[in-house]
Amino acid sequence: MGNVKQFYSGKNIFITGATGFVGVCLLEKILRTIPDHGDIYLLMRPKFGKQISERLEELQKNSVFITLLKEQPAAKLFEKVKPIAGDVGQENLGLSDTDRNILLQNVNVIFHSAASLDFGDPFQTSININLLGTRRVTELAKQCSNLKALVHVSSAYVNAFKLEVDEILYPLTKDPEELIDLVSKLSPEEIEVKTPEILGDHPNSYTITKHMAEHEIKKCENLFPCAIVRPSMIVGAWKEPIPGWTVSKNGPQGFIMGASKGVIRRLPVAKELVYDYIPVDIVVNNLLLAGCYVAITNAKQLEIYHCTSSTRNPFRWNAIEQSINNYLHKYPLISAVWYPNLKLVNSITYYKISAFFVHILPAILLDAVALVTGGRPILMKLHRNVNSSLNRLSKFIFTEWKFSAKKTDALQKFLKDDEQDVYNVDISNLIWPVYFNDLTLGARVYLSKDSEKTLDAARRKDKMLFIAHAILRIGVVVLMWYLFSSLLGVGMRRSWPFLIPMGIAYLAIV
Repeated sequence: MGNVKQFYSGKNIFITGATGFVGVCLLEKILRTIPDHGDIYLLMRPKFGKQISERLEELQKNSVFITLLKEQPAAKLFEKVKPIAGDVGQENLGLSDTDRNILLQNVNVIFHSAASLDFGDPFQTSININLLGTRRVTELAKQCSNLKALVHVSSAYVNAFKLEVDEILYPLTKDPEELIDLVSKLSPEEIEVKTPEILGDHPNSYTITKHMAEHEIKKCENLFPCAIVRPSMIVGAWKEPIPGWTVSKNGPQGFIMGASKGVIRRLPVAKELVYDYIPVDIVVNNLLLAGCYVAITNAKQLEIYHCTSSTRNPFRWNAIEQSINNYLHKYPLISAVWYPNLKLVNSITYYKISAFFVHILPAILLDAVALVTGGRPILMKLHRNVNSSLNRLSKFIFTEWKFSAKKTDALQKFLKDDEQDVYNVDISNLIWPVYFNDLTLGARVYLSKDSEKTLDAARRKDKMLFIAHAILRIGVVVLMWYLFSSLLGVGMRRSWPFLIPMGIAYLAIV
């Protein structure tokens, strides 16, 4: 049986990607549940002219720490959190000799979370961050004098070329050194031409480079205990630190945010397919538990864990299709620009047709109003970005994967009884409709920055927007009726039989 708190007690921890969604949640979990942890080193790169000390101060203001900061002052809470200037995209992680020596002499556990997540990133970026960045982390790990475990955050979709995936390392489809050499010699235009050939069965540069990164971890299995955790689409918190908490706009929480504003009104999904979503707090528990397990058992081979839901507690959008708008009106935004009304559509083509009427035309109108009133027109840019990403995402939107998670289930049994809830990785009790209710509130508070204090005012505004929405829809149908009658050269009374099918068609689209 494993004792997670006991294992991490006094351990010095190095985290890459600490300012990201998973990284910051991992840091919060360690601070909250392992009070006698050792030093926690965060790899941070100076950004926007800010030094790492300033970035650490910004990190401390992250909403994930709200509960902890009510219990103790920041100076005490972050007393052992040490920022380290560096970058996984640079040779030797961009570390100074002094910082490198500090890490080599002190680090006991490494969590490598830094990655380039954009599916549209050019190969040069994906290779440098995901593949070579991981190699740079393993080179550091090999020189650490007392390393107990290396835990790598991968993705369930690194094996997207298979529809049923096990918790094993799959063979490479291309030699990493050949890919590095090829990309270094070609121009961006030549790489774009060769991309389909380079990718093979992989859908994008992200999955192929993250797959290669897993093999970099494999090379270390005889040197120290190694684990890979493969999350699927990471969404807001199920329970910790606050139900629904999120700082990520990726996936359903981003759509909920846009839908709450009345801007996103269509969501292209296959309602009957299983979508693999996993709450961020479960991912964090999985990381901590995996590191503990491989260290305590002194694992001599790479251990891989799927942090996924598809085979354990599958989610389908039809489970909440009738409820999603209820959530939006239960937790409306004071900043909503129109009445929320999200509909699910089952094809990209239908989505684009419908989006022209409910996204593009309103965006043109509202952006024009923004220009006239001195505001910033952003809606057309938003919708252009969404539409341009659809082709990259279509495989992930309309494909169903099944990720076996038997080894992750076994990890739950490894926990001592008094830690079963604290480091839980079992999602069998997650109720998806309840979870999405919490996620809608979380998106409101943490993404849209609408305080719960504004709920009453927002609900009054929501009712007014509903009236305006109804009047507009009726007005458009009457206008179409009038134009149709004029084209036929008959009075509106005589053309009313055409009103019903015409109105139904319009309402089906909008």
